[in-house]
Amino acid sequence: MPELTLADVDALAAEAHAGQVDKIGAPYVEHVRAVAAGLAPFGTGLQMAALLHDVLEDTPLTADDLLRAGVPFGVVATVRRVTRVSGVAYSAMLEQIATDHSATLVKIADNAHNSVAERAARLDEADRRRLADRYRAARRVLWPAAAPADVRTIVGIVNPALLDELG
Repeated sequence: MPELTLADVDALAAEAHAGQVDKIGAPYVEHVRAVAAGLAPFGTGLQMAALLHDVLEDTPLTADDLLRAGVPFGVVATVRRVTRVSGVAYSAMLEQIATDHSATLVKIADNAHNSVAERAARLDEADRRRLADRYRAARRVLWPAAAPADVRTIVGIVNPALLDELG
């Protein structure tokens, strides 16, 4: 079976997340597309992983389903690395992600999009504060695990307001 193209993976992500909305009520596929856009300078494989980064967590699809659909093995491996596992603390998951370059870049882009101020402003105050603290703590783990130029590139595309944190 031939491997899927980026457009094929985008369609797969759109189908998998059909009818789902994010915390602010926007179609969920918009989030994964924004994350993928931040990884465009790093190649198609990372864009594919970004498009699929939540499918194992938030849809009935499995890693085997992705492989059977023709998603490249390396992309599926990255998606698995960024997928929350029951019983694993978020902080432990971040530490594991930070050991893998591709997973780190996907999670940096995900974090950057989740931290967009205009999106956060649509949350209630308690959720906005809780998530802001969580995402700030995640950046303290993720950003040092990547080259500063890579972090700047991703953040500059996905959420330029975070560039101030880079100094």
